[in-house]
Amino acid sequence: MPVHPVERKLAAIFAADIAGYSRLMARNEVGTLARLKACRVIIDELIASHRGRIFNTAGDSVVADFASVVDAVQCAVAVQAAITSESDKHPANESMQFRIGVHVGDVMVDGENLLGDGVNIAARLEALAEPGAICVSATARDHIGNKLPVAFDDLGEQQVKNIAQAIRVYRVHPDPTARQPMAASSQPTLASANKPSLVVLPFTHAGSDPEQEFFADGITEDIITALSRYPWIFSMSRSSSFAFKGKVAEVGQVGRELGVRYALEGSVRRGAGKIRVTAKLTETETGSHLWAEHYDRRFTDIFSMQDEITNAVSRAIAPAVDDAEMRRAMRTPTSDLDVWTSYRRGMWHWRKYSPTDNALALRFFEQVTHLDPSFTGGYKGLVWARIQAATMFHLLSLEDARNLAEADARQALVLDPEDAEAHVALALTLWLGGDHEGALEEAKCAVDKNPNMGGAHGMLGQTLVFSGQPREALISLQTAIRVDPSDALVASRLVNMAAGHYFCGEYESALDAAKRAVRSNPDYPATYRWLAAILGQLGRIGEAAEALRQASATTSFDVYVRDGVPWMRPEDHAHMVEGLRKAGWNG
Repeated sequence: MPVHPVERKLAAIFAADIAGYSRLMARNEVGTLARLKACRVIIDELIASHRGRIFNTAGDSVVADFASVVDAVQCAVAVQAAITSESDKHPANESMQFRIGVHVGDVMVDGENLLGDGVNIAARLEALAEPGAICVSATARDHIGNKLPVAFDDLGEQQVKNIAQAIRVYRVHPDPTARQPMAASSQPTLASANKPSLVVLPFTHAGSDPEQEFFADGITEDIITALSRYPWIFSMSRSSSFAFKGKVAEVGQVGRELGVRYALEGSVRRGAGKIRVTAKLTETETGSHLWAEHYDRRFTDIFSMQDEITNAVSRAIAPAVDDAEMRRAMRTPTSDLDVWTSYRRGMWHWRKYSPTDNALALRFFEQVTHLDPSFTGGYKGLVWARIQAATMFHLLSLEDARNLAEADARQALVLDPEDAEAHVALALTLWLGGDHEGALEEAKCAVDKNPNMGGAHGMLGQTLVFSGQPREALISLQTAIRVDPSDALVASRLVNMAAGHYFCGEYESALDAAKRAVRSNPDYPATYRWLAAILGQLGRIGEAAEALRQASATTSFDVYVRDGVPWMRPEDHAHMVEGLRKAGWNG
């Protein structure tokens, strides 16, 4: 018989199995099998969404191939995050933890199956991984380079079964701020090009006082930690930052060495019982100063003062970077858009509050999910744009928009359960569906995960307003504005504050908040229906009639007033309608 040549190809192999599966089966066979099936649904979907193909399964193991090792490792990170979230629903002694190995190598093709050392090495790497961890080979590590916002621990050479040569193994850290000990080089890992990247340089101090040095180092470390809560910012690790301690380096050089777009510098100076902390944010390529501030405090409780200054700085940095990235995205030619700039372009159009811009935003966000299905920003953007299309412009039915948006929000959370903004997105979809209890839970979760995020406090306040808790809502909404006074949605926060005061019968305070909303964004449509109701209650009929005319011209008027969405309490809806009728509405 003729001998057919063996078909070969280069592939990234992903191998996973459950740690302690036999023990779990012995303890609860039926329950373990049910949890395995739930986990397999998650894993199968993530492999498919990352362009992988499962070619072998046996019991608790899954083996898949990917054309790109970047896709394979992104998938592995997403799988571990999703399985951890799933396991949190069960007692600790019943939780499932997967071990994952990834290798790039030559494999033999046998129909739908793949064979050879490339597959075997991935399986050996999986066996070396700790429960819940990911191990990759040096070959895979080299292919990844600086393409992913992950860190690697060098575990050294490992001798594995049935493989002649030792394999150099690396453990993957999904947290880009994790330490990155590299055996071959002491150079810091470069930042990812798919996100705005930032390094917090060690804050300097004057003099030889060790307490002042500890304070400066503590401020630096705490700001790095605070910025790590913003998943859309690639914040360099402490080790990368402190590599520059005591060195004189201009920000352009730092930017080139680390591959970062932005650098935060600062100094600490103490005298006469006071301390001054100065900070400035610079674009490394141009040297342009984007933001600068100083903070003067009495030197009393060092830890509370450190926390206060850290929060103030980190709250200011994220909006400054966001604004710079928006302008950068709008300068980029459409033909050159990558994942991140496509996302920023979508956000720019979404914030224009027009049907045409919202349609463009949807197009950009859909493009993002196609370019990189593992990037949560695309799914979150789709939530905002779909909801706006339905509630403001009637381009989608509210039910269809809400269902699609909820699926997008849940996909973002599968990819990153720690993403506070994704919890906000899910809270919004639940709120619109009338699940105020679920919305409150998600909004509180967002605040817990990132207390410096104005949007999290804003969503919590919005949900509380319509859940019969206006006093509590006002506190959250005031916090949202204080945390992020430059938020593009500040008009929404002010409108919800107006609603909160309105429900408390404080019509003058409600009027003040509504007028602030108009000054903040005259095009925000929700303001005018509340302004009309407030003025109606105050008996200022002429002004109320003009506000009602503007409110009635918006497409969202019917959704919230006639259809009663998303009112939880009929008495609150009746209270608003009462004000509108006093303003002259006959609907």
